[in-house]
Amino acid sequence: MTTTLITGANKGIGHETARQLIAAGHTVYVGARDAERGRLAAERLGARFVLLDVTDDATVEAAAQAVEADGGLDVLINNAGVEVRGEGNSVPGAADVTADQMRSVFDTNVFGVVRVTHAFLPLLLRSAAPVVVNVSSGLASLTHLSDPDHPGHFYPGVAYPASKTAVNAITVQYAKGLPNVRINAVEPGFTKTDLNGNTGTQTVEQAAEIIVRMARIGPDGPTGGYFDAYGPLPW
Repeated sequence: MTTTLITGANKGIGHETARQLIAAGHTVYVGARDAERGRLAAERLGARFVLLDVTDDATVEAAAQAVEADGGLDVLINNAGVEVRGEGNSVPGAADVTADQMRSVFDTNVFGVVRVTHAFLPLLLRSAAPVVVNVSSGLASLTHLSDPDHPGHFYPGVAYPASKTAVNAITVQYAKGLPNVRINAVEPGFTKTDLNGNTGTQTVEQAAEIIVRMARIGPDGPTGGYFDAYGPLPW
């Protein structure tokens, strides 16, 4: 039985990823910072709940101890993410973004990935086929951001794309440093979720597909890559 932890899994893409992986036979931990919402989501899914706020060392360490006590971990999906939103669901652009806003986004999207990965790595290294999936974004691609013919070029926000580009760099470095772990970044696509005020163009079912696919790769699968549902993406 493959055991998987998903951060930020009480709703949205994380919740749907949990549903699909349970259907595929995984034992899934729903990681959530809100205990009530997390427990309800786990009950709905037939999953296990673990209290986990990716910005808080204490809950991350306690979650790692709880999962270890239950038997260990094979797959970690770093899904929890945030974006800065202002009035009318707008994102602060280059003229308006502040260091505090950048720090807040990076605390979840970047430092949270490092915090959780560091805490769970000892468990993953005991697995016969450890896998880490970092949920990135198409906005992480500097190639696309700088291409006036690509839709991503027109996204005005600074904090979120920068944080996800950092996630991609982390993915590459972890993959090189941990050759026995399959570690990849994925772009789920522009999805209708609370993160973007439900303005996305695809469903959570569609978005979860690439995450689920990369969560199920074997020891001979790719590592250090950046993928969407159609294949590798340019950095």
